[in-house]
Amino acid sequence: MNTRQIEYFVAIAEERQITAAAARLHISQPPLSRELARMERELGVRLVVRGPRSVELTEAGKLLYRRCREVLELTGAMEREVESFGSGSSGVVSLGLVSSSGASVPSDAMAPFVDDYPNVRFDVHEGNTFEVIDMLNRGIVELGFVRTPFERGQLCCRYGAPVPMAAVMPARFAVGERSDVVTLAELSGVPLVIYRRYQALLSERFRQAGASLVVACLNDDSRTTCNWARRGFGVGLVPLQMCETVNMEGLLAKRVADEALVTRLALVRERGRRLSPAGERFLACFSSWSEE
Repeated sequence: MNTRQIEYFVAIAEERQITAAAARLHISQPPLSRELARMERELGVRLVVRGPRSVELTEAGKLLYRRCREVLELTGAMEREVESFGSGSSGVVSLGLVSSSGASVPSDAMAPFVDDYPNVRFDVHEGNTFEVIDMLNRGIVELGFVRTPFERGQLCCRYGAPVPMAAVMPARFAVGERSDVVTLAELSGVPLVIYRRYQALLSERFRQAGASLVVACLNDDSRTTCNWARRGFGVGLVPLQMCETVNMEGLLAKRVADEALVTRLALVRERGRRLSPAGERFLACFSSWSEE
């Protein structure tokens, strides 16, 4: 398959309609239909099921779509990497961000970089910690902001300050005698909405505190945790910084009184991989973070 065919198939897969995909690609419908038929002949599989108003991907089509997206992402990363090679005064800094990084990125620490290098632009990809690390491994981004805990592996890490966990409470599940702090004992038996990666740590801390951990919802994003808590499904447990970046209407936030329940934001990159000059300059913005 060539690049044009990849772009054509991605458009069909995302628009779910030949006419809409053709409009997106600024071509007429017949050539796009012929190209799709040619791809199916060349690959020897059926990629879509054609309906009266739309098309649906077959299992082979779904696999092809995932691989095509990866090819386009890597192609874009290659172009950005070449564009960024030079003095660092122009180019692209490709970043992977977790949702809970919003209180730190962008930040005042980045202001001098933006002022000194106005011709550098940012290309931001978002995901959870595992997804951002995967983007690093695949070369989609050159730097990532992730949150502990995670496996360091071959990553070089700079860590921000420790951040306590917060309990975000809807009115129906408001607990705790103090206005700003809640204990694990006070959260015992209360339905909790938690990030999946924290489940093992929370289970151990609740066990050691002699408290009962009741999980109402497991999820993979701190924004989802806050949203479910706001909808009244339980008390959400998130990094305290998250409360600065999401809609807290109808929620009360209290710091969880447990010194072991802390997380840190980490700026990570692949060990042994050379950063672009612009990436190196951006990394220097966070020189005050501890390198371990």
